Amino acid sequence: MSPPRGGRPRKGTAKKGEGKNGKGSVKKAKPTSGRTSKPSASRGNGASPRSGRHGVRKSSNSRVVWPPQERTETARQAIEQMLREAGLASRFEGAVEREARAAGERAWRKAERELQDGRRRDLRELPTFTVDPATARDFDDAISAERVESDAEGPAVRVWVHIADVAAHVPPGSAIDQEARRRATSVYVPGMVVPMLPHALSSDACSLVPGAERLAVTTELVLSGAQVQSAAFYRSVIRSDMRLDYEQVDSLFAGSSPAPEPWGRSLAAARAAAAELQAARESSGALTIDSEEPEFSFDERGNVLAIVPRVQTESHRLIEHLMIAANEAVARRLAEARVPCLYRVHERPDPERIRRLVEQLASLGVSTPPVPDPLFGAQAADLVGEISHRVDAHVRRTGAGRAALSSLVLRSLKQACYSPVNVGHAGLHSACYCHFTSPIRRYPDLVCHRALLESLGTGERGRKRAPGAKLAELGEWTSEREREAAKFEHKGDDIAACFLLEQVLLEDGYDQVFRGEVTGLIGAGAFIAFEVYEGMLPVRMLSAGEERDWWTLNEQSTILRAERSGATLRLGDPVDVRVVRVDAAAGRVDLAPAR
Repeated sequence: MSPPRGGRPRKGTAKKGEGKNGKGSVKKAKPTSGRTSKPSASRGNGASPRSGRHGVRKSSNSRVVWPPQERTETARQAIEQMLREAGLASRFEGAVEREARAAGERAWRKAERELQDGRRRDLRELPTFTVDPATARDFDDAISAERVESDAEGPAVRVWVHIADVAAHVPPGSAIDQEARRRATSVYVPGMVVPMLPHALSSDACSLVPGAERLAVTTELVLSGAQVQSAAFYRSVIRSDMRLDYEQVDSLFAGSSPAPEPWGRSLAAARAAAAELQAARESSGALTIDSEEPEFSFDERGNVLAIVPRVQTESHRLIEHLMIAANEAVARRLAEARVPCLYRVHERPDPERIRRLVEQLASLGVSTPPVPDPLFGAQAADLVGEISHRVDAHVRRTGAGRAALSSLVLRSLKQACYSPVNVGHAGLHSACYCHFTSPIRRYPDLVCHRALLESLGTGERGRKRAPGAKLAELGEWTSEREREAAKFEHKGDDIAACFLLEQVLLEDGYDQVFRGEVTGLIGAGAFIAFEVYEGMLPVRMLSAGEERDWWTLNEQSTILRAERSGATLRLGDPVDVRVVRVDAAAGRVDLAPAR
């Protein structure tokens, strides 16, 4: 579709879910077989394959096997080429860059007046911290928290969620705004980002870096357990005391080192609030789907040195649940004030898709709850939440199948999207939800900032509301760009992984065997996750060198069965494979069974 009119034509954690990563959407796990490849820094040095050491190998069925005899391209160059072919440019036009460089000074002049007349609060003395991946380049959210007395039973926690005041730097209709609207989202690929906003804003003026005074929009919540006793929203000036990464916070939570002041008590209070929110969300029937994100490291030439799967830990969940709480509070405010905005909506699943999911899981021996007959939409939403909990318990008990089973659950759901019509968020079991916490990298968040500030009477003067039809068109555009960005991000991951795999095979031998796990099945073969890589095992290779057999996929698409031998290949099964070919630039790996 074409971009919305009113702008010129035309996204994480490390990306951040519907909470901080959408902080979003639940991302597909990058599974491993339990072994984590940790290549040495000498790998990925750009050397050509040494034919004298390994030569060109032949597979067991006499097909010529890669590798190429010359490798002059690096992973970074291949990813950059992929982005260029997709029309994704990191650079901005001169007029946009100039406007961005001037935006900070203009925003601060206005902020000084707002501080004087009470339209912006001074929170610079409030202990504040950020928590992000160690490799993060922009910081659009910060946290403050303290324990307070409560009228309800038990103590309460006051939480301040500070979000970069991008609206103060990006006036509606400006050159920056039109370009941000066109891009709609930042695109994060290994080793680089195609930003929605110019560097002068995304990594400087709007980034909540430690020790620097920054403009923010603050959501102040008083939580008694998981219940919001009160919510306030206002523009502010903050100064972050500490930039923490997830590993540091997990270390502090493990008790290996004390959390220093002035932010130590604030972190402890935030932890207590997040734990209450998580418990309430889990008991409400919200989806439980743990995921892994690959983290890549590169050398100075652009070669991949290592891939480390990052799993969700308590530090991730702390930020995720606080961001979700802030997003819900803003959405409720906008709904009550009847101010048009873009909600983050996730429709209830189709009952027939949930019936099929139950059949698929039952075919794999996974416990499932009873299905009512007839099954209605609201029941289907509740049912899939319980199913996700049972899948999680099954995976923890058996130690296998997380990627495959989680994928089945996700494919049974409708896609989340942006819309001016609020229909709730089924995955979160939230009646009212929006994206507010990442305006540096998502345009719908900026739309919600402007709407919130309008509802408070502190928005930009002269701002005109977009007609309903235009807002609906903008929701379609930003949803489409989000989906496209996810495709490019996944392809970038695949390309980077393939380049590292080539180097691993060059150094350790092309005939080595990997233990993998079946993560997906189609009639033509099986998708296999092995170590930190993924590849395709065609059915024609399953009986190569033996008497030919005919493999068929069962009705539930969960089991491949050989008609002659009766052999099976099921989702979640372990399988030993070797690499037949790597097409690094395309991000494709072809596999064969190890014999």
